[in-house]
Order: sequence, then C-alpha cells, then structure tokens
Amino acid sequence: MLLRVRLVALTVALCVLVPGVAAAKVRTGPTGNAFYTPPSPLPGRTHGDLIWARPMSGITVVPGAARTLRVLYRSSGSGGPAVPVSGVVSIPKGKAPKGGWPVVTYAHGMSGSADACAPSRSTTPFPTFGFGLLTRWLKAGYAVVRTDYEGLGTPGVHPADVGTSEGPGVLDIVRAARQADPHISGTVAIVGGSQGGHAALWAAALAHHYTPELRVKATVAFAPASHTDDQLPLTTGLTTPGGVLSATIALVLRGVDAAQPALHVASLLSPQVAALYPQTLTRCIDALSFSDSFGGLAPAAIFVAHPDLTSVIKFLDAQDPSHLKIPMPVLIEQGTNDTTVLPIYTDALARELHANGVKLTYKKYPGLDHTGVQIRPKPATDAYTYVQDHLR
Repeated sequence: MLLRVRLVALTVALCVLVPGVAAAKVRTGPTGNAFYTPPSPLPGRTHGDLIWARPMSGITVVPGAARTLRVLYRSSGSGGPAVPVSGVVSIPKGKAPKGGWPVVTYAHGMSGSADACAPSRSTTPFPTFGFGLLTRWLKAGYAVVRTDYEGLGTPGVHPADVGTSEGPGVLDIVRAARQADPHISGTVAIVGGSQGGHAALWAAALAHHYTPELRVKATVAFAPASHTDDQLPLTTGLTTPGGVLSATIALVLRGVDAAQPALHVASLLSPQVAALYPQTLTRCIDALSFSDSFGGLAPAAIFVAHPDLTSVIKFLDAQDPSHLKIPMPVLIEQGTNDTTVLPIYTDALARELHANGVKLTYKKYPGLDHTGVQIRPKPATDAYTYVQDHLR
C-alpha cells in the first residue's frame, strides 16, 4: 500500500515538472466561433498552457494526419499581458517513437488582421503555402503545429510583423500541443514563410530563454520579411495603384498600431485611407488588395503629405530579424524573381545574420517567385531534408 502511494505521488510530481506530460484531462472547447473566446480570467499559469482543444476537420486540415486538434492556449502578448492564441495541432499516423514525435512548428505568411483570416478559422480555401511540405513531415513521423498568431481569430488585434508577438506564439503552441498529447516530444524545428519566416527567426532567437525545455534543432525561413523600416519610406514615392503592396502596407501599419498605440498611426494616414482603415479588421489580404480597397491606391496616397515616420520606423527596426542572434542552425531560401520579399533585402539579412554569428545556410533559386520558393520541388526538398537531418 505504501509503495502504491509513493508511485502515485511520483506520477503527480512528474506531471507537474515535465512539460508535455498531461496532468489533467484536456478540456474540450465549445463549437463554432465561441471556441476562440476564452473564459475570464484567462486560464493557465504560464505561457504555453493549454486552455482547451477540440477535434478539427475541414479544408485547413493538413492532409495525412491521424487526427487534428484546434487548440486555444495562453501566450505572451506584444503589449506584455498574457493573451489567448489559437492554432492547429496535427498528429502523425502510427505509433509514437520512443521519446515522442518530434515537432515542426509552422508559421504562416501574411493573411490579414481580421478574425476570419486565422487559418484555423477559415472556411474558404485561401492559399496557405507549404501544405505539401507539411504533409511530408507528417508522413515522416513529425507532429505539425501551426499558430494563428496573436489577435487572429481571438480577441484583440493582430500585430503583423511584430516579432515580440509572433515568436512567442510559434513556441507556445508547442507547449500547448504537448499538453494536448503527451506523445509529442520537445524536439523541435521551426519553419515559416514570408511573415512566417520573420516569425520563425524571432521564435528561434527567443527559444533558449523563453521555452528552455524545448530542444530547437533548426529553423527554416522561406523569403522572410525583413527591413520593413527601410522599405516603408521608399513606398511614399510610388504613385501607381499598389495592389497587394498597398494592402501589405496597411496591414503592417495596423500591426504597429496594435503593438504601440501611443505612436498614433492613424494620424499619419490620408483622409482617403483613414476611411478605408477599418477594412483591415474585416477583410483578409486578398480582399484588401482589390481595387475597391487599398489595392486601388498608390502607396504614395496612404500617408498625409510629408509624414513624420520617425517613430514608426524606429519601432519597425526594433522588430527586424537582422538584429537577432540565433544559437541554432538556420536555412533561408529565397527566389530571385520574388516581387513581394525582394531578394536584395534577404541578401542583406543573410549578411547581417552571418555577422551576428548565426550558423546560416542561404540558398537562392533562379526564376522562382514568392510562392514558388515555398512549394516548388527543389526548395521544398531542400527544406524537408534540412529538417530531417537536424531532427535525427
């Protein structure tokens, strides 16, 4: 009897001390959009604590999973206080290996700031790059987790391209996934494209101190967003309709506004853009790129005449991945025909990360554009192999 009591006590202690060991039954979240609104006060004690989960199906589920969960978890907001963040956990088929399934945590590209733009919440097939690659990792026996980011689907506004918000979300979903399924290990690769590449680099830089129990082995960033602080002033000289560029500028400004309200971003906007600005909270990036929205405006028309962008540029510079020191190996892949993330800026980012002491592999692919570098066979195969080599 005494031995049994001691064994029970030991089990309880392990559940408390070892991340990923479920100490209690996972709470099932409500159906529909109610899933994204957590109880008040926010449950949990620390970042990465799982609030609740629910089985998921539908068009945004990565093919090849044995089961998929929609999760809501606690994370660190860009403004400091804890926030709820949603995401998706995909479990591979078969029996977990000894030590559990390694994890690929995937950060998606810019989709918008409206709640409907959250990948886990979407009901329409908007493009989420990398599904083919994610399926390959699932088939190889890796769990795949995907954060929606702060404010996408959940209460609050999404701080797009704000690394201090994105990075924690990318890491905390691994903690939450390990609470949802104790067969998921703490061996991790971080992958992301475009805005997600920016997020992946930030997560890699934060991991050692922010989630020290996770063994982050490698990071892959496809055409990561960088040097936004250098590019924003240049856009004020562009006088033809900007399409997706104008939409992206609007979303970046909304992100700065969400993270730093004291900068009063709205005061920098032209009257025409001020009237459109609420659309950033109701439309996704594709719709914002239409001619009846920001896409019909020239980037030069976004701001008032002679705007003082000093404070905004300073904030964007502080969020730029070029300043990061990343202790694990990093692979950056860039297409030479990319007109969304221009190769000249990724070239500069690679030089700066090298100067910061990052063990960086930088690959460029002739003729590939922003989409192609994430889904075409050669870069996808290189990224797949890179992750496999480092997670062994």
